[in-house]
Amino acid sequence: MTVITPHASHWGAYDAIVEHGRVVGVRPFARDPVPGPLIESVPDVVHAACRIDRAYVRRGWLEGKRAGHLRGGDPFIPIPADQVTRLIAAEVSRVRAEHGHDAIFGGSYGWSSAGRFHHARGQLHRFLGLGGGYTAQMNSYSYAAGQALLPHVLGTNEVLLGRVTDWAAIARHAGVMLCLGGLPLKNGQVTSGGAGASEYSVNFRKAAEAGVRFLCVSPYLADMPEWMHAEWTPIRPGTDAALLLAMAYWLIAEGREDRDFLTSHCTGWDRLAAYVTGASDGLPKTPDWAAPITGISAERIIAIARAISDAPAMLTATWSIQRADFGEQPFWMLTALAAMLGGIGKPGQGVAFGYGSINGMGTPRREIPSFSLPATRNPTGRYISVSSITRMLESPGGVESFNGREVPFPDTRMIWWAGGNPFHHHQDLNRLLRAWAKTDTIIVQEPWWTAVARHADIVLPATTSLERNDIASSGRDRFLRAMHQAIPPIAGARNDHDWLADIADELGYRDRFTEQRNENAWLRHLFDRWRRACAATGVETPDFDRFWADGYWEAPPPEPCRAFTQFAEFALDPVAHPLDTPSGKIELFSETVAGFGYAEAPGHPVWNTPREWLGAPEARRFPFHLLSFQPSTRLHGQLDPGRVAMADKIQGREPIIMHPEDAAAHGLAACDILRVFNDRGACLAGLRLNEGLLRGVVMMATGAWFDPLEPGVPGSLCVHGNANVLTADVGTSRLGQGPSAQSCLVAVERFEGALPPVRVHAPPVIEEAM
Repeated sequence: MTVITPHASHWGAYDAIVEHGRVVGVRPFARDPVPGPLIESVPDVVHAACRIDRAYVRRGWLEGKRAGHLRGGDPFIPIPADQVTRLIAAEVSRVRAEHGHDAIFGGSYGWSSAGRFHHARGQLHRFLGLGGGYTAQMNSYSYAAGQALLPHVLGTNEVLLGRVTDWAAIARHAGVMLCLGGLPLKNGQVTSGGAGASEYSVNFRKAAEAGVRFLCVSPYLADMPEWMHAEWTPIRPGTDAALLLAMAYWLIAEGREDRDFLTSHCTGWDRLAAYVTGASDGLPKTPDWAAPITGISAERIIAIARAISDAPAMLTATWSIQRADFGEQPFWMLTALAAMLGGIGKPGQGVAFGYGSINGMGTPRREIPSFSLPATRNPTGRYISVSSITRMLESPGGVESFNGREVPFPDTRMIWWAGGNPFHHHQDLNRLLRAWAKTDTIIVQEPWWTAVARHADIVLPATTSLERNDIASSGRDRFLRAMHQAIPPIAGARNDHDWLADIADELGYRDRFTEQRNENAWLRHLFDRWRRACAATGVETPDFDRFWADGYWEAPPPEPCRAFTQFAEFALDPVAHPLDTPSGKIELFSETVAGFGYAEAPGHPVWNTPREWLGAPEARRFPFHLLSFQPSTRLHGQLDPGRVAMADKIQGREPIIMHPEDAAAHGLAACDILRVFNDRGACLAGLRLNEGLLRGVVMMATGAWFDPLEPGVPGSLCVHGNANVLTADVGTSRLGQGPSAQSCLVAVERFEGALPPVRVHAPPVIEEAM
């Protein structure tokens, strides 16, 4: 018998096809105009050989090898569910009593399930918050530097995350769109929280058809789809701020800056102008100055500046631009350039970030209340910046400067991770591995034997979304999608909520955690809460039973005549509609930021020489700039065992993209297996050639599961191709403390000898008894 159930994921909505209790296929959601290929991997990963079938404990942990012991190399011992529940409760009580609540680090950064009730991070933080508190993470790996900066400059992060100027407005009113980092098609395959409509390419195709001229500034030609006929300007990675400063210099020299807007809507223009012209530091930021830095000729820099000043312009940058040394600066300077043009708030013009980073950015829509599990207060109030995990573990009791604060590091004794994988997201994995050893206990809830599970002490098998009921929702999508349970939990897998409820029971607060609701009751409760919020905004929604039977609900479309432009009211009247900045205006110079005393962020956009780039002395030893990017074959590390990702690998290794002339100069050929290395680590990768790549730059997708040749040994060769053994764990600056993965130099050589096997898609060593 075949059963078809509606479902949803971050990589698209679909119907699961089930036969005899097994997912055998999927079909795209009928309302999705451009369904992505990633859903094809769903059956593979749900039933993958690397599913965790039971609860396990690391043998060394049972033997007392805890703080100071490297994880990753020990076998695991299966433990009955009731026994492991009591064991965890006892360890939580010990850590809280002996070291305080903030000694528990509630990690769980990650996308986990699209379902909003079973969202692993929300469940874990609810559990830890109700139990007394924990240390949390602030901001996001994807855009942390921008997230810290933009409230100082524009008074909001909506320009980065939320409702940005929509594509309908751009298509109608913009003549040109400058895209730093391009608009990569692959990024439109994913939507945090799940999407019913993949309209990413549909929207900017309409803009291209309307005659908008697209300018792509990126080291990689394929960051713009070929059919857009974009004008490509390759740029040295990490030098976007220098380019933008030189464009600003030309605008000033030509008298093209909008002085009225800079006076009425901005503050600090005189300070920034003095820096751009060199009046404040003796160094004019001319196109001739920027040319050797960026690798772009002065003539081309002037041509781009002329293009955006000759026609109504929308300026944008992908989130990846700020994941680099001093990544705050290009975002700040792009905002300043938009202000110089006077376009911020004018129809279809101005500045916004992320159009090329995720599906749904700029999609015309009505504002609908979000559907989610309510956040639970963290009583400790303790947090670290998102990418400071290793530094926290290395320096218990230390402090880190972050966005004007001195953030203290706790003495972390327990790490608890659910629904995420720091061995995917984090940089310099060998350094992380050494720091990871400093804690007493590491608990991980995971469906698969990912690297974070392999480096845990206690592993709880979690269900996938197809083994439970839930509701998918995203603020960037017009659909609410029912996620019907398709199959029973596999082996000993349990919902995260159920594991945590049983542990809370041992600790004495089960009823506060569950509120005496089961899964069905929670979904109905959350749906009714959401429905009331919708009613308050005048939006009609069905009752739960109708929604569940239909499988989805679609929000009413926006009025076609009302294309949305961000900051429109501010543009019309900055006094009546001020920004949420100290001045109420766009802060081209921020007294607040200047008051932090950070030399690298002196209060206005500046050019700082990156620590790692092609202009550094280290480029003689490591001649390639490595860019690590979101893959087209999976979501981060999710779906890596699936057919789409596996088909893209070269002899089982993650590909590395290189210009053919660079390959020839090093005696390399397509499909060679390379050892890619620097002083931080090394990995294997399969060579793929592409002429549309700036020479001196190589590229690897993130997300190949970390697979060291010698598990538990820092510095061991990753045989699979995880790029984060190579990237530096250095904060972008003290202002944002974001990850700087895109500032990374490497060398390459052909790998000689027998290829070691890739073992990470199979379970680790398991011993049935002590």
